[in-house]
Amino acid sequence: MGDITQALRAAQSGLLANQTALNIVSQNVANVNTVGYSRKIIQQQSVVLSGTGAGVDIAEFTRSVDQGLLKSIRQELAQLNKNSVQVSYYDRIQETFGTPDDNTSIAHILAELQQAAELLAVSPDRILEQGEVVRQAQLATEKLATMSDTIQELRLQADQQITSIVTEINELTADIDQLNDDIIRFGSTGNDTTDLQDQRDNKIDRLAELIDIQYFQRGDGDVVVFTTSGLTLVDTIPPEITHTSAAAMSSTSTVAGGQIDGIYVGERLAINDLTTLARGGQLAGLLEMRDDVLPNLQSQLDELAAQLRDQVNLVHNRGTPYPGHQELTGERIFALPQEQTISLGTGDDTVIVLTDSTGNETLSVRLSQILSGSAYGQTYGDGTDDSGAITITELAARMEDFFQLNGAPSASVTLNSQSQLSINLNNTSMGFGFRDESGSTKGGDVADADIKFDKDGDGTVDETIKGFSNFFGLNNLFVDGLAENIFETNVLSSSFVSTAAVLNIRDSNTPDTGSGPEYLGRIVIPAGSTLQEIADLINNGGIDTNGTFYSAGASFGGVDNVTATVVSDGSGYRLRISHDDGLSMTVTLDTSSGSTLLSELGMHEADVRVSSALSVRSDIVSSPGLVSTGRLEFDSEKGANGEYLTAPGTNGVAEELAALLSSSNSFSVSGGLPSLNVSFAEYGSSIIARNSSLADMNDRQVTSQTSLTESLKFKSDSIRGVNLDEELSNLIVFEQAYSAAARVISVIQEMIQRLEEAVA
Repeated sequence: MGDITQALRAAQSGLLANQTALNIVSQNVANVNTVGYSRKIIQQQSVVLSGTGAGVDIAEFTRSVDQGLLKSIRQELAQLNKNSVQVSYYDRIQETFGTPDDNTSIAHILAELQQAAELLAVSPDRILEQGEVVRQAQLATEKLATMSDTIQELRLQADQQITSIVTEINELTADIDQLNDDIIRFGSTGNDTTDLQDQRDNKIDRLAELIDIQYFQRGDGDVVVFTTSGLTLVDTIPPEITHTSAAAMSSTSTVAGGQIDGIYVGERLAINDLTTLARGGQLAGLLEMRDDVLPNLQSQLDELAAQLRDQVNLVHNRGTPYPGHQELTGERIFALPQEQTISLGTGDDTVIVLTDSTGNETLSVRLSQILSGSAYGQTYGDGTDDSGAITITELAARMEDFFQLNGAPSASVTLNSQSQLSINLNNTSMGFGFRDESGSTKGGDVADADIKFDKDGDGTVDETIKGFSNFFGLNNLFVDGLAENIFETNVLSSSFVSTAAVLNIRDSNTPDTGSGPEYLGRIVIPAGSTLQEIADLINNGGIDTNGTFYSAGASFGGVDNVTATVVSDGSGYRLRISHDDGLSMTVTLDTSSGSTLLSELGMHEADVRVSSALSVRSDIVSSPGLVSTGRLEFDSEKGANGEYLTAPGTNGVAEELAALLSSSNSFSVSGGLPSLNVSFAEYGSSIIARNSSLADMNDRQVTSQTSLTESLKFKSDSIRGVNLDEELSNLIVFEQAYSAAARVISVIQEMIQRLEEAVA
């Protein structure tokens, strides 16, 4: 009887095992088209009790999955999504930038500006040609602004999309963690967890599309997920990832500067910031677009806009409209006009000329006379050294004396509320103009005068600028209205190290108290300092060789109200120094050490923002006749010693402007473009060409990665996918085994019944 009972139990185990197998087969068939479903396999094992076979049991439930292939797919998915998420951004950029031959491209508009200047040189007195130059200049500035606005809109869009991705990553890691718990709990009791593993794989697949990941599985079925840079995403309790979207985006917005929030895994520490650590997935693609591709394009635009502004204004400031200027306001903002001084370069001079209503000279004075105090300085003297270098405030007063004492008694030469030089004759019957010359003889050769500028009032020349009117920005064609509150270096390599120097920083709130200049900060820069170390010294304080802080900071050093950051630009970096309150400032060296650090750095007023702020001077827009086509001429036949005059139809400046726009100009390394010596239109074409090249390269990478990923997925699907023929074959096998087990049970039941009947 015992053997019969044992046989019954063995048959029963076969019945249950094959019933489970049939359920697995039916589940496989039902999910043949389910995305992410892997074919389930049931493993059976023989049951042995006391050395005797006791039927069959379910050993384990497994999935038909190649884990190595799955890891490769996820790595390629990360790269594919990094590229594919950028496609829409490149498309938008190309729509805005166009192609070089598009009528709306910046290259075409600059070519049209060049043609307008050439026509003006032929007909300088025609209002139509003057108006066309103004119109094309306006179109150029509007196009630059539109391109810049688009770049910042896209950066903001990318940042907002990053926030959405961070939210989804948090949801995915929480789901994976919960599935880990479920798999451990159900697996420990021998239950089937293969469907839970499929769900977890789907979550990990999606996570791999968003960010580059690595992972491994523990013996209990738990999966630990971390980024390729080593930050843990899932392990026991997953850390929360945080990122706050920027409310707005500008060309100066950077993560290093604090205008853009980092992406922190867990505690908000620098070592937990994913911003520079993401290598793949949509997150990396958006970060690259926000912090690399788009800022590089912005840098190129700003380089173009700044060069256009500076070179055109240099030429335009040489000119004087007929019959002369009535009023002018300079663009340069002086942080310390009562301390900052100017002087003339050796052998250079500038003539300031008053003209009548017909453009003829009524009186002139040489700048060297005003600077030395030999003219129009004696009645204003305030103790200023009359050695040839005078303060901006003193210069304005002496120029006002000249105008008021020679036919324009109501004239004013002042520094306006923005600390810009403002000249107004307040006399419509007179005009004025400037002419740079070499030598001190009246009517000398025309040449841009070197204006030596002591920026911080320490008695040492810090900068030399070409042209008197150009120095003040009095007759600029292009204006930007930007304060001198951001300075930056040229693009430098990551291996740059400095020479020793003491860096001085001042603004309008640090005047000379009588005992010498006050500084926001005086920072000691040791030899061998990197850009980041210089930035850290500016932010946190520098110490001299005697251990003394050179800083205005009250507690821990650093320069008050000033922030230094290192920003990437193309394949290099820039050191950027910004005034937190937006005040104009000066960045100079303590020259007693003989340091040339600022020259090594190429430190200059930053061009960042110029493309978005550039415009044509408003009075020129209203009155195109103010476009300067000719300069003050000198007629040696007039008067006893010759006279200066303006005349309608002179075209010297117009010719120089046309030549400037058609000839090659030097453009610095910017945004990944090398230093180039090309025309403005050609540089515009270079920007468009580089952008098109990047977009094309990205498209090719998407195509290549798509092909590779699909190939790997096809191989994986051929392993993990359901084969209906195989499943139907298994169905027949398990059905027959089930029927056989059922038949054995039926026979045993009949035998037991006969035995009972026989006993009875």
